[in-house]
Amino acid sequence: MTDHSADDGSPGALDEPGAGSMASGTGGEGTGPGQQRSRRSAAWRGCDRVLDRPASAATLGEQLRRLSELAPDAHDLDTPVDLYGDGVVEELEQRVGSLLGTEAAAFFPTGTMAQQVALRCWAGRTGNPAVALHPLGHPVVWERDALSVVSGLRTVRPTTAPRLPTAEEVRALDEPAGTLMLELPLREAGFVLPSWEELTDVVAAARESDMVVHVDGARLWECTPHYGRELREIAGLADSVYVSFYKSLGGVSGAALAGPESFVAEAKAWRHRYGGLLFQQWPAALAALIGLDRELPRLPAYVAHASTVARALREALAASGVPWFRVHPEEPHTHQFQVWLPYPADDLNEAAVRQAEQTRTALFRVFTEPGLPPGLSMTELTVGAAGLDWDASDVAEALDGFLAVLGTVRAEI
Repeated sequence: MTDHSADDGSPGALDEPGAGSMASGTGGEGTGPGQQRSRRSAAWRGCDRVLDRPASAATLGEQLRRLSELAPDAHDLDTPVDLYGDGVVEELEQRVGSLLGTEAAAFFPTGTMAQQVALRCWAGRTGNPAVALHPLGHPVVWERDALSVVSGLRTVRPTTAPRLPTAEEVRALDEPAGTLMLELPLREAGFVLPSWEELTDVVAAARESDMVVHVDGARLWECTPHYGRELREIAGLADSVYVSFYKSLGGVSGAALAGPESFVAEAKAWRHRYGGLLFQQWPAALAALIGLDRELPRLPAYVAHASTVARALREALAASGVPWFRVHPEEPHTHQFQVWLPYPADDLNEAAVRQAEQTRTALFRVFTEPGLPPGLSMTELTVGAAGLDWDASDVAEALDGFLAVLGTVRAEI
């Protein structure tokens, strides 16, 4: 699977190891990855108009100033610093448990560690090391076979279709699994979600087969508009849930694993064994609390406006004469979606940087070529606070400008 995270603050920015390895394209200033990244970062930081300004694109100074400015509203700064998970970390854990409606929650330094621990604990409790999950799921694509290498678990695939598995597919598994893992939304397939009926049916099918259900909810925070339900009702379908603090919420790092009290206690024991019980974690915990206070209430507005942006892009691309394109999903399920274009990623990336440098507007950021279907490139768009003032005409104007620059880039080849 090609890495289509970015190093510049686009949807997957620094989400996964190896981000930023792709080429910048033709005509760039320098050829090394460091020079390419510096050029991209400088271009996008200089833009007046963007669809999103993720925290990962900020400088160290900006991050420190933001934390100093907003932390007093999130937590009493006269309390002692946390030591090995107490204090502000415990407050964050309690906050997450309350939001998700679970008995307890545990803070983890990374989501990768949280999910490996969750699946390992469930394997021990069910006595079955098989995990049913989508081949586009995070543990398969991004975790270097850690489930098998570290924990001795193995995976089975209910489906290879670019969507979550159906109840029928779970029932049709030809070997028993102890855990069904559902990634909500399924990022690699386009941040897609099943309907509420489909989700409840697949959970019921797992129960019929004596499977526990774990939800990879790294981006669960923005799923509530799609379902029209609160977080606790969505999380309540599962036996355990993982959530991220830097995806969508703008945190520094970190994740939480939530579920029954006895399960979370066991997970904390494994967290210690995995090296995840850090001496102090207050910057990450404070940033997470800030995100829960400030960004979580705003996510429904971002999701709603993503539909406006996606529709405007579809219409503008159709009018542009581009020979083939896709905006996927046509109606975004969250505030993130994919755009596919029939040009080499190098050309598209150079055009994106030049547009930012020349017009101080950034519509697209980093494209990659997933390989299938061949000859097509894909980028992920996120609509955040900075994009709320874009209307359909703004999107069309930005696309026209991008395609004009792309024409120049391709003429230079």
